[in-house]
Parts: sequence; structure tokens; C-alpha cells
Amino acid sequence: MFSTRTVALVLAAVALVPLGGSARAVPPPARAAPASATTASVPAPAAPVAPSGRTVPAGSGPVPVVPSPAGAEGQLVPGVPLGPEQPWQIDTPDQALAPKVYRPTAAEDAFEPRDALPGTYALVEYVPLDDAVTRVLCSTRTGPYQRGVERWLKLRTDGRQSAADCMAIRAFQQQQGIRPAIGFAGPVTWARMQLIAARKHLDPRKKCPVRTGRVACVDLDRQLTWVRKGTKVVFGPVSMRSGRVVHPTRTGWHTVYWRHKNHVSTLYGNPMPYAQFFDGGQAFHAVYGSIHTTIGSMGCVNLTLGDARRLWGVLRNGDRVYVWGHRPGT
Repeated sequence: MFSTRTVALVLAAVALVPLGGSARAVPPPARAAPASATTASVPAPAAPVAPSGRTVPAGSGPVPVVPSPAGAEGQLVPGVPLGPEQPWQIDTPDQALAPKVYRPTAAEDAFEPRDALPGTYALVEYVPLDDAVTRVLCSTRTGPYQRGVERWLKLRTDGRQSAADCMAIRAFQQQQGIRPAIGFAGPVTWARMQLIAARKHLDPRKKCPVRTGRVACVDLDRQLTWVRKGTKVVFGPVSMRSGRVVHPTRTGWHTVYWRHKNHVSTLYGNPMPYAQFFDGGQAFHAVYGSIHTTIGSMGCVNLTLGDARRLWGVLRNGDRVYVWGHRPGT
């Protein structure tokens, strides 16, 4: 396995290589630093799949719910260096320890969480490590979301990367500002397709119940959330990150029972801006980092700061939350 420190060193080397140039993999340090609560090891990428050379016309269309294959979590790395906040996401695993509920003072509520630095939520795709290091123009690798991406682009859905697949995926990534645009069917590309499709057909399977009051809908299948009051959508849809395999976001009906604008994790001291708790230690809250990591949260519903701030202005204590589905890969 590659340690977090090793991968960080490799990505730093990648940033120094001119575009169009070549790079050699940076050898791991003789003694890797031990893993800590703020880091996670990154396994080696999967074996390559050679392109078949078939030609299939690209198009557009509705996106299905397609889970990534088992074992896909943790096999990929950011294709380019991440934003300035945190090179590797720090989790806030409060789900095992419900917060101590109290009434914040007016002065505390008047204080707004700090803004995220520019580039924090850039659409950086997760790709195989060697693709990132060598800066390939078009990946030959089959991605964990290959079938879903092929189906969305109306390509032949065989779950195997081809030259035609890569070109079509790459064109979509360039259009959406996803980097690196190398045609790899990763989590960021898939998530962007889910969001675009949901803006046209929000809940085609009518999974989220309609109530007269506000209901926060959490779709684990598509990693989306929105709020509806009756039949009117009053927030979203927006992309989100739910719990990982061993710490899933719990499904079913819940209720927002405590809102804490400037919450800090009681376990690790990490900020959880605009936290709105709905089931024990599980809450909607912002993270200062990517919400499209290949590994999910520790149970909370993670949002960008802007989306969490807007959601704060919509929900109130007593509002209902309905969670269904399964995070892809879980």
C-alpha cells in the first residue's frame, strides 16, 4: 500500500512537471510515517485494461443508479493537487458520540463560520496513481463508475474502457471543468452526471415521501440531497457525501433535533460548520475539503460550505429527514 505521505510526495512531484512533459514515479521514503487519525493509506491502483478500439457515438441522456464495484474505495488518488484547505480529507466521526445539546448564545450564533479558500471545492477527479504521475492524455483504465458513465453518455454499456469511451468521457470532463480531463470514469465525473440529471428529473422513482411540512430528502444511491415542502422544492438538489461502508448514514425517518452553526467535533476537534443533527451524532454539515472522495464520511451528510449555509437557512428544529438507498460501493 502507498502511505498518505508517499502519495502526497508523488503529487507534489507531479505539480513540478510541465504540462506535456514526462515524469518518473517518486520512490517511497525509506521509512514511511505511521498512519494517524488524520491520514488514510491509499492502496495501489487496479490493473490496466487495454482499449478495444470500438467506435460508439456519444450523446446525452438520463443517468441510472449504478453502484461502483466492490473494493473500489481507496484505490484512487486526486489526479492533480487538491485545493489549499487540506491535502487529504479529515473526517469528523461524531456518529458514535452524540453531541451535548445546549442553547447557543446570541453572540455565538452571530459568529459565521469562516469561508472556504478559493479552489477548495474544485472538481478534481480521482484517478489511478500512475495516470496522475505520468499525466496521460486519455486513460486506458476502466473506472469504478464505468457502466454508469457509459450509460449516461449513451455509449455501449459493457463496463470496459475503450478509446471511444475515453474520448467521450474526456469531452464531458472538459465541458464541466473536471480536472484532469483524461477520460477516467471516476467519482467526480459520476457525481456531476447525477446532479445534471436530477436538475431535469429530481425524483423519478418517487422515493422521497411528500408531506405538508419540510422534508430533507437524502438519496444515498445518487449522493444527492434536497428539501421539499409539499410538492415544492425549496432547496437543492445538491451533491453530498454520505457514510462509508463501516459507518453508513442510517436510513429511514429522522428529525432535526439540534442546530449548531459553529459545531466542532467532540472527538477530533475538527470544524463542522452549520451542523444540523438529525440522528444521534449524524448531521448535515459543511467540510473544508472535497465531498467527492472515493471513501465516504463517518456517517454525516457532508456538503460544501455554500450549500450547508443555504440549507441552514431552510431547515428548522423539528423538520423531518428521510434517508434511503446505499452509497455506491457499499
